[in-house]
Amino acid sequence: MRATSILRASHPSNTLLKQPALALLPPIQLYRRLLRVHRQKLPAEMRVLGDAYIKSEFRLHREIDNPVHIVGFLTEWQLYAQKLEGDTWRGERLDPSKIEKMSDEQIGQLYELVQTIRGQSEGEGEGEKA
Repeated sequence: MRATSILRASHPSNTLLKQPALALLPPIQLYRRLLRVHRQKLPAEMRVLGDAYIKSEFRLHREIDNPVHIVGFLTEWQLYAQKLEGDTWRGERLDPSKIEKMSDEQIGQLYELVQTIRGQSEGEGEGEKA
């Protein structure tokens, strides 16, 4: 039995991990953490947009039963919170491998988000159009 545990510990899949396992926060704690980070790190305009998006996404995923989807959802939001806390998000581009994994609906949401952000940034430089 001891040889088995030694084999498991030295198995190649265990040594190829690039980062340590992420301890996931429960959904409510993660939700609160995200809103707190937005309050601390984002300008007012970005915070309003970000808070609305977080609230919408958490509401949409409230009834999900698939454990794989739940873990993926929580993992991505937790990584997002960590990036905001560390200020490594500014100027960072979206990973192309993540875009390839997105569904058509997710790509549509991303496009709408980009358009909203661009609309807000263009609106800052100009007055209201009649």
